[in-house]
Amino acid sequence: MRETIVVGSGVAGLATAIRLQHAGNQVLVIEKNSTPGGKLGNSLKKGYRFDLGPSLFTLPHLVDELFLLTGKNPRDYYSYKQLGVSCAYFWEDGTKFAAPANVEDFAHQASRIFSESEAHILKYLSKSKLKYDRTSPIFLEKSLHKVSTYISKDAFKAICSAHSLGIGNTLHQLNKKSFTNKKLIQLFDRYATYNGSSPFLTPGIMSMIPYLELGVGTYFPIGGMYEITKALYKLAKDIGVRFKFDEKVVRIEVKDNTVHGVATINGFYEATRVVANSDIWPTYKNLLPKQKLPKKIKKHERSSSALIFYWGISKEFDQLEHHNIFFSNDYQSEFRHIFANRSVSSDPTIYINITSKSHRPDAPVGKENWFVMVNTSANYGQNWPALIQDVRKNIINKLERMLKVAVESHIETEFVLDPTEIERKTGSFRGALYGASSNSRFSAFLRQPNFHKSIKGLYFCGGSVHPGGGIPLCLHSAKIVSNLISENSK
Repeated sequence: MRETIVVGSGVAGLATAIRLQHAGNQVLVIEKNSTPGGKLGNSLKKGYRFDLGPSLFTLPHLVDELFLLTGKNPRDYYSYKQLGVSCAYFWEDGTKFAAPANVEDFAHQASRIFSESEAHILKYLSKSKLKYDRTSPIFLEKSLHKVSTYISKDAFKAICSAHSLGIGNTLHQLNKKSFTNKKLIQLFDRYATYNGSSPFLTPGIMSMIPYLELGVGTYFPIGGMYEITKALYKLAKDIGVRFKFDEKVVRIEVKDNTVHGVATINGFYEATRVVANSDIWPTYKNLLPKQKLPKKIKKHERSSSALIFYWGISKEFDQLEHHNIFFSNDYQSEFRHIFANRSVSSDPTIYINITSKSHRPDAPVGKENWFVMVNTSANYGQNWPALIQDVRKNIINKLERMLKVAVESHIETEFVLDPTEIERKTGSFRGALYGASSNSRFSAFLRQPNFHKSIKGLYFCGGSVHPGGGIPLCLHSAKIVSNLISENSK
């Protein structure tokens, strides 16, 4: 069997290992941490369970596909359920919108709350679906760096509909043309944060994202997001993938422009192929020291990062849902702070994820587990201890004002994750959650390809390379890599 090494066991690394093992390769996954999952981890604190990273689950069929590919029943490994409310939105004037995770219901209720035409909302969401259907087969499911990608029926359809994809406008400009209500514009602007970007900079094509949440649905794995990691890890082991944990890769060995294996802190492992599921910056800097980081990647702006407060709350809040957003009063100023000032607004938008709403055992009876996040700049040497104190104070003041409850008095356990810790624990350069931002119409083409153009046998998967960050895109990157390796093996 052909020996292949996957460096890193994030969701993309696990999915790549499964696909390649099933295709006839002997796969070894080498992970520096003691457990798999990368950002998709969890933590138990005083009776509370917290998902540490990604909190939104869409396109569950992309996970199920890996089990079906190998002849397994995905329900034997994990289960999930669809949420009735995609997200509850709150504004300072008391407006609340519990958004149904269904296109028709969303349009009907949004029309009533925001005094917008139901037909206009449905039209917007219909265009969102069209953009996804037109672009996904090209920009998400295939390599953008192969000529064959553009010689297809899918490419022809995408080119023919280019005028309607919103590439010439920013997401905010497109939303402002579509609606008159500022709150509804802000609601649709927030989808830029799903890939760590600003709605005032990212192209309007990103308006396809709402379709994934409202058209396909919003889901939750029973037991938490970490169940995805556990299920994929178990599947990988069941089909023969081997793992080595607590072993750091220090170098990818390249001779005569061909991969020969990897060197770790414990020794050398020979391989004819290496797939790096590590962030592209440290991959070049540390594992490929003789290779120059491509200029386009070096210049590519980092995505946003986050400050996340994990709070065990000694009270249940009936007005909150599984996913919640408390909007800032000045959205443009908030993103200017993130991407221009590299700071955090004094009035940040707050996201609260409460998995105990959907899985009661995640918190003690009568209590809730809060994952409280604000978007921040990536790490450029800011004084994070001071920022954490300021942001925590602003979050509590805002939540107590809007919920009319003394939130701080109900916090009985707490820990914090900041960009420096995200970088230390996951290897993400500067703690950027999605690698590079999408604050440019050319962003998709600036990402690292899923293969090295001059080193035979070297491939890349994960959130810092094509097609981008987030669970669905990481799974797409795994499929792209496995297809590339299959094609190159013929």
